[in-house]
Amino acid sequence: MCRNIRTLFNFEPAATEYEVTAAAVQFVRKLSGFNAPSKANEEVFQRAVEEVAAAAQKLLDNLVTNAQPRNREVEQERARARSLKRFGNPLAVIDEDEE
Repeated sequence: MCRNIRTLFNFEPAATEYEVTAAAVQFVRKLSGFNAPSKANEEVFQRAVEEVAAAAQKLLDNLVTNAQPRNREVEQERARARSLKRFGNPLAVIDEDEE
């Protein structure tokens, strides 16, 4: 599950609200052990996602670095190359935009 959480800091353009929320969902799923919560746990699960997303956004907004922002396209191409080298099948490479 958590392997799907991507680094969100120091990219140009900055991480979107959707990306931060998606990372929060993955984190809460990992902690709870639920892919989808039951009706009884749905409210507390969603509240946890919102709180984690808010904390993550606050973290991203307050981190500082002297490094140049990374380019999303360049990093995406590097990930594709690593995946191709690792798995050898270009069809196994998932485009981040499709997720």
